[in-house]
Amino acid sequence: MNSQILNEKLELIQWLSTLEDTSIIKKLVQFRKEETKDWWNSISDEEKKSIEKGIAEADENDVTPHTEARKLYEKWL
Repeated sequence: MNSQILNEKLELIQWLSTLEDTSIIKKLVQFRKEETKDWWNSISDEEKKSIEKGIAEADENDVTPHTEARKLYEKWL
């Protein structure tokens, strides 16, 4: 972990340890809850169907090798 991030974390810890504003504390707790939610519940039904289709295709071994996919999409990579 780079030292700048570590310093920022320590500053946040120090700030939190002295924080007395309950509204900010509640907002931070809510933010933490939102960050730990399962992303699956926040995507659309269309995205879920697409992912499930991809999993089913992979389970049936109906996949394209990475080398072939890379050739197809090379101009965007």
